[in-house]
Amino acid sequence: MMSWLSELWGRDTAVVEPATLRDAARLAQLHGAAFHRGWGEGEFEAMLSERNTLVHRLRSGRKIIGFAVSRMAADEAEILSIAVAASHRGRGLSRNLLLTHLGHLAGHGVCTVFLEVEENNQPARRLYERAGFAIAGRRERYYREANGEQLNALLMRRDLS
Repeated sequence: MMSWLSELWGRDTAVVEPATLRDAARLAQLHGAAFHRGWGEGEFEAMLSERNTLVHRLRSGRKIIGFAVSRMAADEAEILSIAVAASHRGRGLSRNLLLTHLGHLAGHGVCTVFLEVEENNQPARRLYERAGFAIAGRRERYYREANGEQLNALLMRRDLS
């Protein structure tokens, strides 16, 4: 039946679910491929062990192809990172991952979500804007590229309630 559904929709069926400690190495691998300064396996293990951190994985079949990580404090949360493997981008999977993650944050009593995004990262900005985030501020020279270039960050916000 799943192959029939996949053919019907013309895409992979991917599942968003809570990540576990066993996922730390794969999450670190995905983060390293997506970002200049990747987080290590130990950093993911620490986040997965924290009660105030919410981590979801995006799974296609048996393979983890993405993740979302947020840290919660009182009724606010900050999305620390979200990534989808390059081979699976452009299929709407990041939107499903983000919206599902936001739903779980709301279920934890979160009312307001913040994130930072590199100002020139148009695909990410489109994703966040389509998910209801609005620009709330700007941080000059916040990100540093491998070549030393400094890039601005936009602070974005979305109310969940």
